Amino acid sequence: MRMRTLTIFLTTTVLASVAAGSLGQAQTSKPAIELQWWHAMTGANGDRVNKIADGFNATQSDYKVVTSFKGSYTETLTATIAAFRSGNAPHIAQVFEVGTATMMGAKGAIKPVYQLMADAGEPFDSKAYLPAITGYYSTADGKMLSMPFNSSTSVMYYNKDAFKKAGLDPDKPPKTWPEFFDAAKKIRAANAAPCGFTVGWMSWTQIEQFSAWHNVAIGTKSNGLGGADTELKFNGPLQIKHLQALIDAQKDRVFEYGGRERQPEGKFPNGECAMIQTSSGFLGEAIANSKFAFGVTMLPYYPDAAGAPQNSIIGGASLWVMGGKKPEEYKGVAKFFSYLSRTDVQVDTHTVTGYLPITVAAYKATKDSGFYEKNPGRETPILELQNKAPTENSMGLRFGNMVQLRDVFAEEIENALAGKQSAKEALDKAVTRGNAILRQFQKSSS
Repeated sequence: MRMRTLTIFLTTTVLASVAAGSLGQAQTSKPAIELQWWHAMTGANGDRVNKIADGFNATQSDYKVVTSFKGSYTETLTATIAAFRSGNAPHIAQVFEVGTATMMGAKGAIKPVYQLMADAGEPFDSKAYLPAITGYYSTADGKMLSMPFNSSTSVMYYNKDAFKKAGLDPDKPPKTWPEFFDAAKKIRAANAAPCGFTVGWMSWTQIEQFSAWHNVAIGTKSNGLGGADTELKFNGPLQIKHLQALIDAQKDRVFEYGGRERQPEGKFPNGECAMIQTSSGFLGEAIANSKFAFGVTMLPYYPDAAGAPQNSIIGGASLWVMGGKKPEEYKGVAKFFSYLSRTDVQVDTHTVTGYLPITVAAYKATKDSGFYEKNPGRETPILELQNKAPTENSMGLRFGNMVQLRDVFAEEIENALAGKQSAKEALDKAVTRGNAILRQFQKSSS
């Protein structure tokens, strides 16, 4: 009887001890802190966003990055601003490059990246990032405000099969605009494609990138980088000449306008248009959906424009850290940014998507691996950005209310393409209306 009592006592004690241990473990185990990341990426690029988040989540258990697609770039920016005003902003918001001035002007809405990393004690050196990229997202004294993410520039994609059918050399794409228009006409004459060429992001590629590539001003004060009291001036002779050339090229579908943003991009992989000028970040979609061989090359230029080609300017988007979060949440965001900046992560993202490697180390590692030699054209966006030392016309642009400005630019260009006004009238009106918007922004941010 005593033995049975002892056995019961020991068993009960052990079970109680195990239970207490389990309870203690449950009490000390903390759930991962969720970090909300809002983005605007679709298709293959959207898959890449999820892969990056999953990769970081797998490296530790303290934090979990949760991605949420919020629509187009404009819709994502609008949603982020509305969420901040209602006190429900995400931790990280992807904002396209032309939203930079808006984010900078939103007092208290953001936590600068340089401050984030310092507060969290994460190793950080702004010089480790490619200066052609970080300069756009930094203050005048070099303090990085947002984390470069899907940085891009505009390049030209061309259908090599269509080139062959039109009797063009697929290994010698056109370098100048006259050569470019001539190639598009030959493609149409040979019925090698239903459309010679189209362009994505019309105002970005055909006004902003075009002007920088030809070293002509988009606006005063270094295109707004030198201050908010800037004025637009992209209605010069060269820009008018170019818009008129696009209007004329619509005949026989040598050129086809397909929309203001990324809508025309589908016309290339489906074989409808033989050439397209759009973001280098379109590469992943082109690879995934094109059933033909294609090449990537530099933007064309007008040979009679002094100094052309100059250098292209940065596009894409960066990651902004929103204000009002807890210190432990910011620490998680800082760790995520350290992961995002890892050389292996950047090399993988760059080689798969066509977006630029954001660090010097990632660019060097990609180059040293022989990737660019094995994949001609893939270094093109970096070579464009570094083609020449930037001038005040080609450092980038930072205009307030840029989303509204682009809508105005597109509206006037569309009216010109529809034959409702001349190229000169379109750009004159775009500049006049745009300057009124800039004055509103200057007034509201002063």
